[in-house]
Amino acid sequence: MSRDFLYTGSPARIVFREGGSASAGEWVETLACSKALVLSTQQQKADAEALALRLGPLCVGVFAGAVMHTPVEVTEAAMQVVRQSGADCVVSFGGGSTTGLGKAIAYRTDLPQIVIPTTYAGSEVTPILGQTEGGRKTTVRHASILPEVVIYDAALTTGLPVAMSVTSGLNAMAHAVEALYARDCNPISSLMAVEGLRAFQSSLPGIMVAPDDMALRADALYGAWLCGTVLGTVGMALHHKICHTLGGTFDTPHAETHAIMLPHTAAYNAVSVPALLAPVAEIFGGSVDGSVGGGLWDFAKGIGAPMALKDLGLSEADLDRAAAIATENPYWNPRPIDRASIRALLQDAFEGRRPT
Repeated sequence: MSRDFLYTGSPARIVFREGGSASAGEWVETLACSKALVLSTQQQKADAEALALRLGPLCVGVFAGAVMHTPVEVTEAAMQVVRQSGADCVVSFGGGSTTGLGKAIAYRTDLPQIVIPTTYAGSEVTPILGQTEGGRKTTVRHASILPEVVIYDAALTTGLPVAMSVTSGLNAMAHAVEALYARDCNPISSLMAVEGLRAFQSSLPGIMVAPDDMALRADALYGAWLCGTVLGTVGMALHHKICHTLGGTFDTPHAETHAIMLPHTAAYNAVSVPALLAPVAEIFGGSVDGSVGGGLWDFAKGIGAPMALKDLGLSEADLDRAAAIATENPYWNPRPIDRASIRALLQDAFEGRRPT
């Protein structure tokens, strides 16, 4: 049996420790920096300002303008603050929106990044930037985009609302599912993907009941790190192409879009690669038929996730345009992609039907 593969490990430094965010200043100095700009969304501005106070003289200000899908115009506004403040690094506090802004700044300046995640997005451990301009979301991969330090502090996630915990976790799970059938998948990335999926399968239902349980929060954050790491290690396919289309063109919420689409894209590809997705069937095996897509749909419904694209404000008329864009320049995918099949898949996701 051939075991030929290529694996490249991440050079990012991972700090996984309850209360670890208190060491942010030490990491600023470890990176030989002294003028950190703290980034956040408007909703987390107070937390970002508190972090800036803890950094003291190591901080030159706060930019609290991060938003979903990393619009180029927001990055340009942040770049003005970077130049005016003389910042020599960024500290991104929050979820995927804030991490995306920090990565966009680093891509333009090569400034070092410290990320303190408060959700399960996973993008903090990837060299991939998704940004939106003119109604289209595009991605770029570059070494400068990968954050140098990521501080996982489970104590910061106990306040994450249950609904957001669920969608953020499903978003991270989508990275792992696609990693299992990626064109450049390898034994290490697949092991991490399966371990990440198991971590979420065991933690998310418990978080619904006990959102302040630190052990469950740590398990979910561990899953986020694993799933995010495989996202940065191997290529993605149909699922991410469709979600980028929906988010970039129709401004659908990022995590909710991934949560809704995951069962449908997994079911679509399971037809061609059942062996590669067998671990998903084992972990989430559908209660009715043991199917990959059905099992993921059952799991998502059981933890209260959104189930239908129509609930995100999309209309049926939008589905034709989405199918056209998603198949214009499709990512590599294990199953052939055609507009009719993707349009049918989107219709099922629009209605919230259980895939079989």
